[in-house]
Amino acid sequence: MSELDRLRDAMRATERRGATLDLVAVMRAGRRLRTRRRLAGVGAATMATGLAATLVVVAVGAWPSDPPRVDRPPPVAVAPPGTAAASPVQRSATPTPPPTPPPTPALKPMGVVIDSGVRNGTDQRVYYVVGVSVPGEPGVSIGLAAGRRAPDGTLTTDILVNDVQGVDRRPGFHQIGYDERSSAVPVPTFGYFVGPAKRIIGTVGGRQVDARLTFWSVDNQVVIFWFDPTELTPGDRLDGIIARDSSGRRL
Repeated sequence: MSELDRLRDAMRATERRGATLDLVAVMRAGRRLRTRRRLAGVGAATMATGLAATLVVVAVGAWPSDPPRVDRPPPVAVAPPGTAAASPVQRSATPTPPPTPPPTPALKPMGVVIDSGVRNGTDQRVYYVVGVSVPGEPGVSIGLAAGRRAPDGTLTTDILVNDVQGVDRRPGFHQIGYDERSSAVPVPTFGYFVGPAKRIIGTVGGRQVDARLTFWSVDNQVVIFWFDPTELTPGDRLDGIIARDSSGRRL
């Protein structure tokens, strides 16, 4: 039997039940075989290297009686020096509601607060003139507010309109207030006219709608007007508007 056959027979012995590996004999046979093959040249050296590798596998392999192998924990990534590690973003299951805006404080009326006759629940729809200031425009000092008056007299301002240039007491129409929000508390269209107007007529969709009007208690040349919301839907834009004096002449 050749040395190679003896080595193979020693290795096959480990495959039989109850067999034990004679590691010393295997290594001795392998050493003798390597010594002979080394003299044969480069090809024999390559084969000896393969057998040595096989021997190592047999020596370090796990046998049925060995305890199970415990894998090492996976490596942990480490941030480079000077780099802040990103922390996980925690998201709330319930979105945070936006902050509730504070109620609009009532502006201080100048003169009498006008009751329009329109009701929003228990509140009165009212109009009143307030003082304003526009930088670089000394001719603008008043504005017209649409608000609500509660039964206890508390005022809430909904819309304020005023000129942004020129003179706020010049004859004619000034800014007109429209309800742009389509809110649950609609604001009827309103505005003011300076001059001896006795009738104010708006046009929308080819029809004419008369406005209700009264005079400002501080200056009777300032005519405050508003449209009944049952005749002109709040927010609907007028196609045109005119004012007439007591004789029906257009101003």
